[in-house]
Amino acid sequence: MFINFSDIPGHHNLFLDYVYEFKNVKNFYSADFRNKEHYADHFRAVTKEQNPLLFKLPDLIQSQYGSVQPSPKTQKNIALLKEPKTMAIFTGQQLGVFGGPLYTIYKTITAIKLAQYLNERFDEFNFVPVFWLEGDDHDFKEVNSLTIINQENNLATLTYQDSLPEDEIRGSVGELVFTPGINNLLDELQTNLRKTEFTDSLISELREIYREGKTFKEAFRQLMFNYFDQYGVILFDPQQNGIKKLLKPIFQEELLNYRQHSEKLILRSAALEETYHAQVKVRPINLFMMYENGRYAIEPVDDQFRLKHKRVKFTQEELLQFITNSPELFSPNVILRPVCQDYLFQTAFYVGGPSEVSYFSQVLPLYEDFQIVPPLIYPRSSATIIEKGVQTVFDKYQLTLNDFFLNADQIAGKVISNLSDFDTEADFSRAQKDLETTIDMLKEKLLTLDKTIGDSADRYKQKILNTLNEFKGKANDAQKRKYETALRQTTKTSIAVFPNANLQERELNYFYFANKYGRHFIKILFEELAINKYEHQVINL
Repeated sequence: MFINFSDIPGHHNLFLDYVYEFKNVKNFYSADFRNKEHYADHFRAVTKEQNPLLFKLPDLIQSQYGSVQPSPKTQKNIALLKEPKTMAIFTGQQLGVFGGPLYTIYKTITAIKLAQYLNERFDEFNFVPVFWLEGDDHDFKEVNSLTIINQENNLATLTYQDSLPEDEIRGSVGELVFTPGINNLLDELQTNLRKTEFTDSLISELREIYREGKTFKEAFRQLMFNYFDQYGVILFDPQQNGIKKLLKPIFQEELLNYRQHSEKLILRSAALEETYHAQVKVRPINLFMMYENGRYAIEPVDDQFRLKHKRVKFTQEELLQFITNSPELFSPNVILRPVCQDYLFQTAFYVGGPSEVSYFSQVLPLYEDFQIVPPLIYPRSSATIIEKGVQTVFDKYQLTLNDFFLNADQIAGKVISNLSDFDTEADFSRAQKDLETTIDMLKEKLLTLDKTIGDSADRYKQKILNTLNEFKGKANDAQKRKYETALRQTTKTSIAVFPNANLQERELNYFYFANKYGRHFIKILFEELAINKYEHQVINL
């Protein structure tokens, strides 16, 4: 079963038009990802001029694996990067603890399956899935928590605490080292998960991966390796010094021509705002710099540059010298990151969620300035997992997933309506209409008899309607008491399928389900997840 994204709350029109009405957004994107007839031309454009970095990347990537031995499939894909006809199918994500929300899994599976699909149909080219480990990001709150459903069937958000003040500047997340607080988080996870035959082995595996003294990036990388190396996914670390050296020309170009870049981005954002929205706020310069263990945006001030929230200033020459001698100090912001990615790799597709699809519409003008062929943007697969218990509730009360996109009162109203012969809403609405008609008729007659009595009719009508509404409220309360069990079951179901009034994939962590269905659950998702429907999928277990 599939649900159109337009039927799900929270999706912006820009994303909806990109997926369903591309002609409306064609001025903001390089090409229509649905137009498979265009694929071959796009691939030839991407590989037309051989990227000189291709020969350097495989050795650098291999060194990132250290003593860990990648699977034969991954080794083959790394070696293929040297081939002029090899292109990357990219995706990436921040380094959320224990993998973050489910959509991290979904976008990775989408990239793998898309690469497989393209390899089967375009013999002239090679396609390899690559995952960008977003370790440069400095938003600690984006990565330090996960959400599960606990033993009481309530949502539980578990948070890693590192003992530092909440507003402490921590620097790049990828380099943050786990304190003993990670053991507390693992204990909390074990306590909150319902005990199953898989719990002990799952927690044991996570304790091996997430250990005091390891960094966020090391742990996330090992987790992704354990689950996706078998499929040939290349895990790419852009924070490596050797990679930062390759990116020096991008950093230098951004610093030298930031005014031109910023002007184009502002014009594009303004054009988007006329009909849609600009996903990302445009900054004067799309670069961050590490300074005194913090990561700070670079801002122009008069004829110099300063680091945001710091008093220190640099000349342009000084910053260019830093880039030359210490490129590892610099990192791109969200707008420049895709340019860095596609400068390093020949990228056929980037697999992203709705927000990423939206911000790529802002980024494309930069590709012209950097003379890079942009990738096609492929919407990641999206899904809600429906367990047997949930499906039982659906069937019992004649509900579908769409019903849970309503608010709680609307869901309760539908459940009661399906169970009761007394339709409170319809019956009281009819009664109100009849009363209003009767009073209005009386008012007309009373005006001919005594104008003062007729004028007071509206006041009496409002009193009667207020009493009727009180009566309706009591009737609703009585029905809720009568159908308390049914409403309690639907409330629990709502937590499972639309937690925090949000799609399940954006809230729940993968290990909530792995605890129930075992380590092979990743294979179930891999088999079930469709990548070519471009709608929200319902996966029944």
